[in-house]
Amino acid sequence: MDIIITILIGLVVGLLAKFLMPGKDPGGIIMAIVIGIAGSLIATYGGQALGLYQPGQTAGFIGSLVGAIVFLILLRLIRRATGGAGPQA
Repeated sequence: MDIIITILIGLVVGLLAKFLMPGKDPGGIIMAIVIGIAGSLIATYGGQALGLYQPGQTAGFIGSLVGAIVFLILLRLIRRATGGAGPQA
């Protein structure tokens, strides 16, 4: 049951991050889930490294959203550096 909740929260956070940072981003629902979950991981481990969270403590919703936006920025920088190369049909 926890994995389903994680996926749903990841979806909401990912969609909000994509909404707050409009632009050309890859994927649909699956990528939004990945962006949301990656944002939560970035916020959790980054917050622990900065001393904002104690070990074992996870980032909240706002922290996850900020982490997802940071992840989207990183994705865009990587796509720009590689020339936007992706699978071609």
